[in-house]
Amino acid sequence: MHLKSLTLKGFKSFASATTLRFEPGITCVVGPNGSGKSNVLDALRWVMGTQGAKDLRGGKMEDVIFAGTSGRAPLGRAEVTLTIDNVDGALPIDYSEVSITRRMFRDGASEYEINGSSCRLLDIQELLSDSGIGREMHVIVGQGQLSQILESKPEERRAFIEEAAGVLKHRKRKEKALRKLTAMQGNLDRLGDLTAELRRQLKPLGKQAEIARKAQAVQAELRDARLRLFADDLVTQREAIAREEADEATARARRAEVEQALELVSAEENQLESLLAEDAPRLTQSQDTWYKLSALAERLRGTVRLAVERQRHLSAEVETHQSGRDPEELLAEAEQVAEREDELNEAVAEARTMLSETVQRREQLEHAVQAAERAHMAAVRAIADRREGLAKLTGQVEALRSKNGATSDEIDRLTASIDEAAARAEIAVEELEEARAEGGVEESDDADLHARHDRAVEANNAAKARVEELVKAERATEREIASEKARVDALSMGLRRKDGAGALLGASEQLPGLLGSVAALLTVEPGFEVALAAALGPVADAVAVQGGEDALAALKYLKDNDSGRAGVLLGGQEHTVDTTSWPSLPAGARWAREVVTAPEALRSAVERALERVAVVDGLDAARRLVAVHPSVSTVTAEGDVFGAHWAVGGSSRSESVIEVQAAVDEAQDRLLAAERLLERTAAELEGARAEQQARRDEVGQAKEALSEAKVRNARSSERLNRLQQAARSAEAEVSRLHQQRAKVEASREEAVQKLAELEERLSLVAEESVDEDPDTSERDEMAEQLAVVRQEEVEARLALRTAEERARSIAGRAESLRRAAYAEQQARERAEKSRAARAKGAAVAAAVVDAGELALERIEQSVQRAAVERDEVQAARQGRETALAQVRSRVRELAGELEKLTDAVHRDEVLRAEQRLRLEQLETKISEDFGIGLEDLVGEYGPDVPVPPGAGEMAEYEEARERGESVTPPPPIPYDRATQERRAKRAEKDLAMLGKVNPLALEEFAALEERYKFLSTQLEDLKATRKDLLTVIKDVDDKILEVFTSAYWDVAREFETVFSVLFPGGEGRMVLTEPDDMLATGVDVEARPPGKKVKRLSLLSGGEKSLVAVAMLVAIFRARPSPFYVMDEVEAALDDTNMRRLIGLLEQLREASQLIIITHQKPTMEIADALYGVSMQGDGITKVISQRMREEKAEAVS
Repeated sequence: MHLKSLTLKGFKSFASATTLRFEPGITCVVGPNGSGKSNVLDALRWVMGTQGAKDLRGGKMEDVIFAGTSGRAPLGRAEVTLTIDNVDGALPIDYSEVSITRRMFRDGASEYEINGSSCRLLDIQELLSDSGIGREMHVIVGQGQLSQILESKPEERRAFIEEAAGVLKHRKRKEKALRKLTAMQGNLDRLGDLTAELRRQLKPLGKQAEIARKAQAVQAELRDARLRLFADDLVTQREAIAREEADEATARARRAEVEQALELVSAEENQLESLLAEDAPRLTQSQDTWYKLSALAERLRGTVRLAVERQRHLSAEVETHQSGRDPEELLAEAEQVAEREDELNEAVAEARTMLSETVQRREQLEHAVQAAERAHMAAVRAIADRREGLAKLTGQVEALRSKNGATSDEIDRLTASIDEAAARAEIAVEELEEARAEGGVEESDDADLHARHDRAVEANNAAKARVEELVKAERATEREIASEKARVDALSMGLRRKDGAGALLGASEQLPGLLGSVAALLTVEPGFEVALAAALGPVADAVAVQGGEDALAALKYLKDNDSGRAGVLLGGQEHTVDTTSWPSLPAGARWAREVVTAPEALRSAVERALERVAVVDGLDAARRLVAVHPSVSTVTAEGDVFGAHWAVGGSSRSESVIEVQAAVDEAQDRLLAAERLLERTAAELEGARAEQQARRDEVGQAKEALSEAKVRNARSSERLNRLQQAARSAEAEVSRLHQQRAKVEASREEAVQKLAELEERLSLVAEESVDEDPDTSERDEMAEQLAVVRQEEVEARLALRTAEERARSIAGRAESLRRAAYAEQQARERAEKSRAARAKGAAVAAAVVDAGELALERIEQSVQRAAVERDEVQAARQGRETALAQVRSRVRELAGELEKLTDAVHRDEVLRAEQRLRLEQLETKISEDFGIGLEDLVGEYGPDVPVPPGAGEMAEYEEARERGESVTPPPPIPYDRATQERRAKRAEKDLAMLGKVNPLALEEFAALEERYKFLSTQLEDLKATRKDLLTVIKDVDDKILEVFTSAYWDVAREFETVFSVLFPGGEGRMVLTEPDDMLATGVDVEARPPGKKVKRLSLLSGGEKSLVAVAMLVAIFRARPSPFYVMDEVEAALDDTNMRRLIGLLEQLREASQLIIITHQKPTMEIADALYGVSMQGDGITKVISQRMREEKAEAVS
């Protein structure tokens, strides 16, 4: 057996499909570092079943799939196929060539195949283990594994020997047996607990089974007795029903006679009701006419009262508030202001003329002064030519001195003018600020006045709307009161009883026990009046008294006074109606007694009258309810009565006293509520009118205050404008004077400097003679006149501005006064129109009062005529109602008799129904309890069938027969109910004495006993199986002990031999850590290289450790050879000498095994039979080239 080929697809760096073909001997795989040589070893390890990712130099198992490079995308799966030559049959499989395939996908799924057939990983591991290749993969020695072998624990070294010796399959067999033994022990424990529990349960259950057997006999006795008693009851009830059905004909015949008489009287009643129905429209029409005329009269009275109130209100004098000044005065003042404005305009024109003349004079004088100055300067220049000294300078000095004096005078004058103008400006500003402050206060006051006026107007409008609303409500309430009064009167007339009931109610003082009309004493829920009147029947029209003596006195009174007939309802009864037997009503139905409330004295009588009477929605509901519960009578909301054998109803029906009384009570309640509402409305209206008048007064006062404020504002505005103009003029004058003074001061400063220069020059030529100066008097006089004219010009300008300011301040004042006069005149015209409208309204209200009183008088006459007509119709109707009452009395008598007969027949039917129900229940109980047919029951257990002897008698008979005695069987006895009842009671007593009986005890005991026997058998089988497993485990241990002992001594011997080859002159041996326990002992290694005394492996050098590990592996390989070995750079740490020693050992191994060596060493390559060169270019993909050393021919494999 040897490896034949290895195919890699997508495994680590083998992206493309690559096949390595192996031959017996030594095959070396060579190549640079990182080219993927060790991936070949990883592929072998992986395809032979390795599960650990660390064994494959990865972090997770998915790392074996090609991860991709920059030039090639990653793959989705990795696949490795190992083909083994099995010609020698080393593998326990019937194939000469075995292909093992392992495939893995990126989602973690794995597939395994043997020769193309799917299999499990366990199948591959078991297949290889028989050839000495176990889970530890000792035949594959990877990088770094040599050091791990030396550093491993003794127990781990033992595993290498066991794997090589093939102990693994024996250990698996032992582990499997131990697992079975462990699981079996749990089953043994459970079976032991179950059998103990079953033994504990069997004893009490056996007692229960014995009791159950006795109970079966007693129950059979009890069943026989009860069946005979039930058969007797069945025969008795059938006979009673037959007798009841025979008595029904007589009662039905009498009921037919009463029904015929009732039909005749009912026909007469229907005829009278038809006549009353014909009278009903006339009565209704007359009542409606009277009601409508009464309501119209009430509305007219309300209208007349309202018109009177409106006339009074409009005729009252309303104070006229004069909200402003007289328009004539305002117009006169406006004319005066206009004249003043014209005068001011004329003054402005005069001031302008004066200013123009002054400016003209100033300009003339300036030209004259300039001409004189030019002449003077010419003269001076002429003299200057002559005077080179004092004269020239003296003239200049005098001129400058004169000029300086004039300038100082001008400055003084301007300063005084500035002070005077500043004082005027200050006064004007103070007055302006004062006026503005006053104006601000007035504006605030005006805003408050406007807000006050707006609030007053809004409140007045709200009060006016409230009054109008209350007036409308008062009118509507008055109309409602009139309407309700008319309705109450009309309905009350319908309650005036003219039959015997009316006579009794009118004689209440003579009959102290009289409580009143039943209709008046009862309180009915709204909507149920018609139904309750129909349910009560004649009781609804009756008179209530306190007791029997009072009823007797009432009937005697009617007879003595020939007052007709009347129904009397007796109160004071203590009878209580039992409702517990009443059936439950369906949804929508209610008992009639629940919708009426009666006084304590009448409660019992009313409940008796309404006993078993239900109120339903309609005739269909009534029919369904009576069909289910025949004892219940029903009445609909429309007044139709429906019972089991009686129904009254139809479309024509006069209103009962209860209905009329309910309508009267309702109308009176509405009338009382309307009157209370009218009182509240009248009180609110009075308060609202007072509030409206107060709001009107507030509006008038607010208007007057606004008018006064407008006048004040106009005056303030005029004054403010005037002060503003004055302040602006004063400020402008002050500014102008300041500018003028500044110019004069600058001129004076220049003159002073020049004067100082001339005086200095004059002092130098004081001794020189000069010519006479030219005359300057005329020039000086014109200069003085120019100064005077300039002053006049200033004063003229000031006067012009003052006049303009005064004119502007009064401008528009006349027009403002004219607008105020026009507004006041319009306000007075509106007030006059309002007074005229009120007078007109008062006249219209007076006309309405007159017309309303006249119409009211005529309507009242019509009301009286309508009342007379209504009374006549009512009287005719009353006569027919009396006759109808008598007919109804006869109808009630016959109906009462018919009801009694019907109740009797109904009771008989109910009794028969109950008997049939009891019979059905008895039959059902017999069928359900005993499962026997009724005819079979009567035939086998009927009262005419003899009773066989009891179980005790039969038991004694059987015992006597068993003893061989000559006895006769006990004879049957005739049926006797008392005997059978005693027999049943005795059986029940015996059954009770047995206590609680488990009816399933017999079956449970049998089943439990059977289960106990089964489990006991199973327990014995498990114990035997456990004993067999212990025997198997012992045999396996013996086999492991034998195999391991033989392998250990062989390996130890080979280790000493190999060690002496690798370490000539050295000493090495393998020792057991626990020689006395060969099944658990570990294996340790002692090594002493030549020339050293140490034996501890940790003190050896790296190369020595590698040689020791190689020695151990080679010893295992030689002691228990495997078909092949794979080694990855095991000689990397060896020098040339040790390498050659190792190569010698490898050549020895080649004789018995196939070697695949991954190496970098040339000596190793030299002994190879074949070389595989592995390379990796920049694409990161491994490529392989093979070379047979013997043929020295290279060929590309893939």
